[in-house]
Amino acid sequence: MKYPNCFLLLSLIFVSPVLHAQSSVWKVSKGDHLLYIGGTSHMLRQQDFPLPSEYDVAYAAADELIFEIDPNSMQDPALAMRLMQAATYTDGRTLKSVLSEEAYSKLAEQAEKSNLSIEMLNGFKPGMVAMMITMQELSKHGVSQEGVDVFYARKAKKDGKAIGELETIDFQMQILAEMGEGYESEFILYGLKDIEQINQKLDELLSFWRQGDLDGVEKLMLAEMKEFPDVYKDLLLDRNNHWLPKIEQMLTSQQVEFVLFGVAHAVGDDGLLALLKEKGYQVEQIKASD
Repeated sequence: MKYPNCFLLLSLIFVSPVLHAQSSVWKVSKGDHLLYIGGTSHMLRQQDFPLPSEYDVAYAAADELIFEIDPNSMQDPALAMRLMQAATYTDGRTLKSVLSEEAYSKLAEQAEKSNLSIEMLNGFKPGMVAMMITMQELSKHGVSQEGVDVFYARKAKKDGKAIGELETIDFQMQILAEMGEGYESEFILYGLKDIEQINQKLDELLSFWRQGDLDGVEKLMLAEMKEFPDVYKDLLLDRNNHWLPKIEQMLTSQQVEFVLFGVAHAVGDDGLLALLKEKGYQVEQIKASD
């Protein structure tokens, strides 16, 4: 569950492949132990396939694939019901009661543009509303929920490769349910500005992701995200620090893992690539021709 630029970072979407260009795939090693990291886009358009061949290189070398959560498990209809329940107000509050008049009015305007009913949205918490509007707008640009993670989870299941997770679906549901808590109006108003530029930012993100341009991703996404320190801490910083020892543990075995997570987790001084380098691991961006 990913969240760009407040709203666009709620899907972290990350045209055509460039021959032998670097992509968002890295080899991490120390001594005889290694694994691969793939920065992913959780949602893609049809024209974004086939994926950069660096992903196939890492997949072929891997004994096990590790995801944030196993995308195959998301096929359970009961999970959708649990998510809706977690993201719904149950204490008498509504969006109309927690948002300022300005924020609620602008949200109602956007809901109408997105062919969503503000009355239907009124019972949901801000994080869920942000995701629903984002998904609705992205679908207008041909974006589907099949991204890098879903593609390789299906392939691994078909090929009989082992699949692991970095965290649980319940943990991700909790993040979504709590997002914007205490600053609901600011969260919604800021996110609505992103919606106005969603098509342009989508194209830029896809380009940066495809090229493995971490500086581009950081400037476009994280610089603005840090204006909401709580969101940055909950979505990226804390989760990166939680995943780091798990990835280090993988690097003690002879097995080769391919660890796939949203590319925003890889970038910046707090990103997992930088954290691994600080721990003394060699991090190398790979090319399919290597």
